[in-house]
Amino acid sequence: MNRIAESELILNNRGAVYHLDLRPEELASTVVTVGDPDRVQEFSKHFDTIEVKRQHREFVTHTGTVNGKRLTVLSSGIGPDNIDIVLNELDALVNIDFETRTIKPQLSALNIIRVGTSGSLQADIPVDSFVASTHGLGIDNLLNFYRHDSNDEEKQLIHSFVTHVQLQGSISMPYITGASPSLLKHFAQGFHQGITVTCPGFYGPQGRVLRLGIRNPQLIDRLTDFSFGQHRITNFEMETSAIYGLGKLLGHHCLAINAIVANRIVKEFSKDSKTVIENLIVKFLDIFSENI
Repeated sequence: MNRIAESELILNNRGAVYHLDLRPEELASTVVTVGDPDRVQEFSKHFDTIEVKRQHREFVTHTGTVNGKRLTVLSSGIGPDNIDIVLNELDALVNIDFETRTIKPQLSALNIIRVGTSGSLQADIPVDSFVASTHGLGIDNLLNFYRHDSNDEEKQLIHSFVTHVQLQGSISMPYITGASPSLLKHFAQGFHQGITVTCPGFYGPQGRVLRLGIRNPQLIDRLTDFSFGQHRITNFEMETSAIYGLGKLLGHHCLAINAIVANRIVKEFSKDSKTVIENLIVKFLDIFSENI
């Protein structure tokens, strides 16, 4: 088995993976990712016990128990570039032997669930509602740095999407990955479901205009209007496609659920986003305790 060099897998002086500052025993088999470091404590205040608290840069981690079940909550920061760090280091924690620096012969699969905030792209998905992502559709380019294959439906969907949204030549090739069916099935009641588009930025990449003009001013309308069979785009944000894409390649079970804090079609923003996020956290923890 090939040894992974120190420059490729960086461990700190306590034997923890570099960015997350976690050791393998400090990670639960179910991991919640949140963008905001302050949101980690909004989860862990519901824990029965907290056994691990770590922080390095924007990566804050609490591991503890909820109704006797072990759970890790980790802040990823914002954007696909941070997800590249988080997913690869989470995988290393369970599938690489840090002593020998070799891949373990028996691989483990984590449950990785993003609990975040998002903007709705449909008038009938209002602010303060919840969305579970059936697919992550990336216009962020991250997965194109890795060897990956799409199935026939994904290839057809991407071809239809690129043609409809008219992205040819303006950005790199989009990609799409489905959620884990074993996780998604628990998030039907009380959740809208649909395709989540992941963007590499918050302003121009999401069609916002402040002082700079954008190359595709019809982006919002074209995303809203897109459909493929039973699939439509429900929302967009900055992490889901990267989690789904890397998670699938690495063999993990991934899901994203989001509180809708903005509706880009009716131009509304939640009047109490903190309460909406708290409601989503409580709803997730109830489902986790009973089903995951």
